[in-house]
Amino acid sequence: MNLLRPRSLSALVLLGLAIIALPLVGALVLAGVQMRQLSETSERIIADGVGATRLTRDLFALSSSLERQVRLYPVLGDRRVIDAYAALDARLAEIEAQLARELRLAEARASLTQFGELRRGISAQMMAAATTPPDYPGMQSDFARMELVAGTLSTQISAYIDTEVSGLRERAQRAQQLTFWGFILLIPLTAGAILLFSLRVGRPLGQLDRAISELGSGALHHPIAVRGPADLERLGRQIEWLRLRLLELAQERNRFLRHMSHELKTPLANIREGTELLMDGAVGELQMAQREVTGILRENGLRLQRMIENLLSYSAWQTSSLGLEISEFRLRPLVKQIIENQQLALLSQRVRLDVNVDDLVVSADRGKVRLMLENLLSNAIKYTPRAGTIHIRARSSEGSLLLEVADSGPGISPEERKHVFEAFYTGKAPSGHIKGTGIGLSVVMEFVSAHGGQIEIVDGEWPGAHFRIRMPLRSANTAQNSRQAHAA
Repeated sequence: MNLLRPRSLSALVLLGLAIIALPLVGALVLAGVQMRQLSETSERIIADGVGATRLTRDLFALSSSLERQVRLYPVLGDRRVIDAYAALDARLAEIEAQLARELRLAEARASLTQFGELRRGISAQMMAAATTPPDYPGMQSDFARMELVAGTLSTQISAYIDTEVSGLRERAQRAQQLTFWGFILLIPLTAGAILLFSLRVGRPLGQLDRAISELGSGALHHPIAVRGPADLERLGRQIEWLRLRLLELAQERNRFLRHMSHELKTPLANIREGTELLMDGAVGELQMAQREVTGILRENGLRLQRMIENLLSYSAWQTSSLGLEISEFRLRPLVKQIIENQQLALLSQRVRLDVNVDDLVVSADRGKVRLMLENLLSNAIKYTPRAGTIHIRARSSEGSLLLEVADSGPGISPEERKHVFEAFYTGKAPSGHIKGTGIGLSVVMEFVSAHGGQIEIVDGEWPGAHFRIRMPLRSANTAQNSRQAHAA
């Protein structure tokens, strides 16, 4: 178990390399040993064949020479013929001894023994020829038998060599098949090792990548848990600590915004009240230049008040986005209610609605979904020209809610798209409209992320800005909230 679950990434890498490399090294070593054995066997067969063939050839040649000496002695009757015969017989005896050491076939050794017995019988008669006349017809018969035995011996040696060569060929084929199947079996083993490495390393790396992407996009509400090697789990715990720290800093920022906004509202109210008194002439009638300066003060006071209220609203939305109140509701009545609330703005702009919303039951935070749709619809009304069209679509797609809001306005330029979801970023307002506060789309982005969804800007289907939201139809918190409700 410890080998299958190493404690560190480096140990896992070494284990994966070992699983892949060791069988390959073993297969290569086995193939090398077999090739060496085949090489040694082939060298031995070649050496034995060449040596046995040469000695057999010498055996035939010396046997013929001995027979000539036996035929020559009755004609010459010279002692030197016997001495020459003795020298040739000694050489033939040495060849027999060498051939006996090299022969491994029992039948060939028996033939060689028979050849030696015939040779020694002829030699005994030839050595005593000076005192006892030899049996020349019998000797000629023995020489014929020697030649026949030598031929048999040569045939046996050739057959033995052919058998050894056939065996070597079969061993080579078996070694080739063994090597082939060894490498075939190595393929699934290597694939399994790669799969194991991918599961043990790829999955936690994917979790880390998603966690870092969520932190980068500002989604701080999902706990980060990484399962894998110990060092990757430790890195996951550090990222989780970073998420908690960023969440704490965000809460501190929101508290600071709320406190500072409340602190600024009191002196600002006094300034506005004093400005109104001056405009009403409570301290005397103002001249034209004085009324112009007082009007500038009142206008900027109102602007400052709106900014403070926006800060308070944004802080409240940030705080409320930390938790979700999950409930099940029908989406179509909610969309209808939102459209009715925006009816005056739609009529004043003479905007036509193209609504196609499926009757879906959604499990989500109803209040946050309503705010998301309200902000998207308000943004679409703001940028849609008079007599334009706003498209609202909602349907189910692969277990997710696909919600789309698009207008027929000028659209969003590529330069603005990377900032449009940032808080307090305001694009160029269309003519006749007051510049917005820049928090509507950022709130939509945060609420979508809180539900585990995504929002994107789509091109091609409609000419204006086209926002598409994809979020779960059933929130992951539903089951937990249901259990808590039953427990209560």
